Amino acid sequence: MSDFQKHPKAPWRNFYGRRKGKHLRDSQEVYLEEDLAGLSPGAVTWDENPERVPLDLKAVFGGRDVWLEVGFGGGEHMVHQAGQNPDVGIIGCEPYINGVAMLLGKIRDAGVSNLRVHPGDVRDMFDVLPEASISRAFLLYPDPWPKKKHHRRRFVTPDHLEPLARVLKPGAIFRVATDIPDYVRQTLEEVPRHGFEWLAETPEDWRSPWDDWISTRYEQKALREGRTPHYLTFRKR
Repeated sequence: MSDFQKHPKAPWRNFYGRRKGKHLRDSQEVYLEEDLAGLSPGAVTWDENPERVPLDLKAVFGGRDVWLEVGFGGGEHMVHQAGQNPDVGIIGCEPYINGVAMLLGKIRDAGVSNLRVHPGDVRDMFDVLPEASISRAFLLYPDPWPKKKHHRRRFVTPDHLEPLARVLKPGAIFRVATDIPDYVRQTLEEVPRHGFEWLAETPEDWRSPWDDWISTRYEQKALREGRTPHYLTFRKR
């Protein structure tokens, strides 16, 4: 459980999904014990109101542009982007502790140092990110919540998109990858309503992956099961 959730003044929020799966390997337990605290984006502080005090991203990343990955899964894309963009700081949010442990192992192997990890709900991170502070955001193969009654749990709803729009800089890029056609529909309906424009001009713009893309384990599973990936690129107005 993260510091955000432990704090007695932290707001209560519904959370849907798993926090932990099968038993962690001994090495993964070591990663969590030895590495996670040092990769925190920063301490959460409160004023007397009480309200969270925004993170000092300049202190964390030395004034570099900051990117955000929502639900990084096993972390392969996040580590890839960190290695390709050493002049950028990247914050990843993932409540599934097994995925966090996998990411920590990949960080050790890759030797990248421009990553920070929040093992919890991205909405808690939205609370402390300064307004217009993020240059790029990624939402890659999010939980599909296929039942119609569960669509309100998806990320592409006002509960998530409103704070995302607040923390993104004007002109910031928001990338969404999914293999679920109905998720594509909802994304194209909801994201533009929150201050974004879809940048596709031809079908190839959403059929072809980005030039700096690395295929994730979730995409490989989708391809094995015959589903088609979609790559949607938005820009914050």
